Amino acid sequence: MNTMQLSIVHRLPQSYRWSAGFAGSRVEPIPQNGPLSDNSLVGLKLLSPDGEKAWPVMHKLSQALTDIEVACSVLECEGEPCLFVNCQDEYAATCRLKNFGVAIAEPFSGNNPF
Repeated sequence: MNTMQLSIVHRLPQSYRWSAGFAGSRVEPIPQNGPLSDNSLVGLKLLSPDGEKAWPVMHKLSQALTDIEVACSVLECEGEPCLFVNCQDEYAATCRLKNFGVAIAEPFSGNNPF
């Protein structure tokens, strides 16, 4: 199994959905008070590496998910490549990425640091 050493991703804070007529190629954020559905998407952004070096890494991560039959798309979001998966596949995707050697950055607060 190949691993992606020193790659770090984090979950984008918003939920997304496919833009009307652009499923698989364009996303839009779901308003914070909007209802989530089975078609809601989670976006994962690469923290390291970044810039142009991020694109080939994201495509490798996408392939790792495709290998276990988790549907995903690599699209530009906020000027960076992001990996989008269905909300219902988030745990399988992050588990696979961890097993692939990717670190998952998770938020923490002063009240609950660990």
